[in-house]
Parts: sequence; structure tokens; C-alpha cells
Amino acid sequence: MGLGFDEYRRFDALALAQAIQRGDLSSHEVLDAALDRLHAVNPQVNAVTHLSEAAIDAARHATPAGPLGGVPYFIKDLHAPVQGMPLTHGSRLFADQRLDFDSETVARLRGAGLRILGRTATPEFGMSASTEPLLTGPTRNPWALGRSAGGSSGGAAAAVAAGIVPAAHATDSGGSIRIPAACNGLVGLKPTRGLLPTGPHRGEASHGLSHEHAVTRSVRDCAALLDATAGPDAGAPYFTAHPAEPFLALIARPPRGLRIAFTTETFAQRAVDPECRAAVHAAVACLTDLGHDVFEQAPAFDAGELGSASSLLLLTGLAAQVQAREAALGRAAREDELEPLTWLAVRLGRTVSGVAYASQFARINTQVRRIGRFFESVDVLVTPTTATPPPALGVLSTQTHTLESFQQAMAAFCPFTGAFNATGQPAISLPLHWTPEGLPVGVQLVGRFADDATLLQLAADIERAMPWFDHVAPL
Repeated sequence: MGLGFDEYRRFDALALAQAIQRGDLSSHEVLDAALDRLHAVNPQVNAVTHLSEAAIDAARHATPAGPLGGVPYFIKDLHAPVQGMPLTHGSRLFADQRLDFDSETVARLRGAGLRILGRTATPEFGMSASTEPLLTGPTRNPWALGRSAGGSSGGAAAAVAAGIVPAAHATDSGGSIRIPAACNGLVGLKPTRGLLPTGPHRGEASHGLSHEHAVTRSVRDCAALLDATAGPDAGAPYFTAHPAEPFLALIARPPRGLRIAFTTETFAQRAVDPECRAAVHAAVACLTDLGHDVFEQAPAFDAGELGSASSLLLLTGLAAQVQAREAALGRAAREDELEPLTWLAVRLGRTVSGVAYASQFARINTQVRRIGRFFESVDVLVTPTTATPPPALGVLSTQTHTLESFQQAMAAFCPFTGAFNATGQPAISLPLHWTPEGLPVGVQLVGRFADDATLLQLAADIERAMPWFDHVAPL
């Protein structure tokens, strides 16, 4: 009879792999269940933008070994090369780009036994917190199809929330794992800078602002994927050591007696939507019941200064990426190959001098040091992940905004995440609240630098106290 969706959705990635290993399920059954679900719902949500027939054919001939052996998986169409698959960055300028190698992270995911079947959607170059690129069209939120799935890992999050796969690859340069996790009722961890490899195609990814990992339905899948990928690759400019004990083993033990600060205001002291405040207060009540010392406090730093400096680095990096593509093509980019907001960003990036570029690091350092001092006496900071529930499609469109109005719209929606790309600290979004209309709302937990273990232990303890796995999008 095969594996029907009602049964398939009851498994997270680890449970699927274990069922295959025991012989309770065949890897073919799992593959067919994922493909059946994809064909049923992807026309509605537009999460998966490339499906590799070659990968599907290979999956039918062997079940890979590894802790996640036989589990279907998708890689975001941004930053992460997959041998033979397109890497478009959501842009028409890169629409025909295919690379002949796997990134080190992708190679490690394969080594864990995951079956990489294709690509998920991203806004052009990951610029927006909503996934609405001209190349592939908007990705819709499985909880409400007129709403944004978030970004820039919106395709990944929609694929998981829609039940196509239990987990998917994601990247984060300003919140792009945590924001879509919040919008889709998922777990989304941005690990500590340097914990995962970035090569061989990138060294210091986006000036240290960019991170890779995943969106998942369970904390244990998040930990297992981190175990599969953590550690430096050859020639890494720096790395952060991971614990001697696997993350998956560590999360079985709850942390004790943490000092946990929380805030329900933005770092610029602006109020947020009542539903986002309610989500934080629910988390605070849970953490208090779990025995932690919880108090209201926020780091004192200039969020505008930090955001401005980080944005300028990202804009210059984008301009350099477009220039490199033009050199590879032997011609200038055409007007119809980049979206309107991208053109504005590239043109601005090209005007930044070397001196202006270098000066941004001092601006960032000043603010990062202030945040660092806050965490000398605080183990974890709790905030809303976003300042509002998922917005309607079009609110964060890259077709209609000026750079200034777009940055204002982004700041109104997602003011809590970007600071921790600059600090490099681990930060995770957990699905702890739903609005009366049924929209998911995330809560962000930020840990000390290199203390991903404590953050995951705390997340797993919250998951046991406030389980969310059976909240399923109503597609």
C-alpha cells in the first residue's frame, strides 16, 4: 500500500532513518512518500524549485549508510554547490549555472546518508526576509497561502512545514534560518560562526556574517544534522571547536540553573506585535517552571549602527559577486537579469571605496563588544524571532521598494536576528505560539559564543515541556 502522508508526517528525520535501518520501512517507501507529497502540495506552496531526476534514479538503486541513511533532503539554492545541480542564487543572472563539485557541508550531509533530491527557493541573493524571486515566483506559507514563508530560506521552511521532507538545508546572513522557521512553525538554528565548514568555494562567508545549517521539525534532528556537519574543512580561515560529546547525546540532559534574560521590545526600544510578546511570555513562564533564573533585560548597543555597517558589507559583497559573474560570462549583466532592488544594491555597492569598506569592521566591533559584555553575566537571551506574525506576500517584495523603504520594512518585521550574525553567536528559533488565526510565531534564544550545546540542551528541554511536533500546517 505504500507509506501514506498521515503516517509519513509522524516521523522526524531520525525516526525515518531508524525505521529504515530496522526494516520497518523501505527506503523506497520513504522516497515515494516524499515525492508523492511534493507533487501534491508543491504547486500550491512553490517551495522546491529543482527536482533532480538523476538523484531520484540513484536513490532507487541503493540506500546510503549513515545515521540519516535514506532520508530525503533538499539544499537551498544559495551559496551551497551540489555537483551537477543548478546554483542560481534565485537570480536570472545565474539561471544556467551548474557547478561540478559539492561544498564540504553538502558532502558531509551525503556522508550522513541523506538523499539530496534538489533545490529549494530563495529570494534573489537572499536579500529579503520573504521568498518572492522573479526567477521562480513566490513561495507561499503552508499555514496561510496568502502569507510569506519568510526568507531567505523560505523554500526550505515551506518544504518542511508542508510535509515534503522532515528537515532541509538553510543559510543565514541576517536571520534567514530563524525568520522562516518562525513563519512556518519550525526549529531553526544558526550555529556559532566557524562551527560548520564554508569551503571550498568560500572562506570567511559574507565577512563572517553568513552561516549554514537547517530548518527542522524537532530539536533532535537539528542536533543530529549539526553532528553530521560540524568541524573545520581543509584551509578554513578559522574554526570553532565542537564538544567532544555529540550534540545528540548532550540534548538528553537538561541544563541547570541558567541566567536567562528576556525582552519583548526591539533593540531600538520599539514595541512589537502583541502575539510576539505573548510568545515570549509563554517561553518565560516555561523557563521559570524549569528552574532557571529569568529576568527582563536586553543588551545595550546601537542597533542602527550595527545594522548599517553589516548591510554595507553585504552590499559590497553582492556587488563583487555580480562582477565576478559578469567576468565569467564575458559581458555585463543585462537589465532583465537582476531585480530592481538588486540593481540598486549593486550600484550602491560599487560606489563603496576600499577605505569605507574597511572602516565598517571597526563600527561592527564597537557594537559587538557591547553585546559581548552583556553575555558575561547572562547565559541565554530570549526575544521574539520576528516583530510581527508572517506578513502578507508583497510586503517585502524586491520589486516595489527603494533601498531605504525596503530597509524600513525589513526592520519593522525582523529587527531581532541580524545582530547575532555580527556577533557570531548561536541563536535558535522555536515554534512556541500560534495566533488565533492559526499563524505560527517563533521565539529566539541566543546563547554565548561557541556554547551551541547549552542552547540545544535548553531548546530540547523546552520542547519536552511545550511540544509542538503535532502542530501541522492545514494544507
